[in-house]
Amino acid sequence: MPESPTVGEIFKAKAVTDEQVNAAVDAYLAKPETDAHPIADGYVLDLGAAIAGHSWASQVVANRESSPSLKRGAVRTAILLARARKA
Repeated sequence: MPESPTVGEIFKAKAVTDEQVNAAVDAYLAKPETDAHPIADGYVLDLGAAIAGHSWASQVVANRESSPSLKRGAVRTAILLARARKA
């Protein structure tokens, strides 16, 4: 696995579970400024940077008219595409 894999790559390798990804989504939606969320054993993710670095997700989250399910989906997508770092 690369030194700085995407969360999606870690997910495919079964090193992170669906529940862990959902917990990261919940953590971001509860506190968007979260910067060091443990995503999997030995990996952390800057949730705020992950969403800010994904233009579509950041637009959806900022739009008051976006439904909660659309926001969850956008945040989940941004998290899966974000690069985790070793803890």
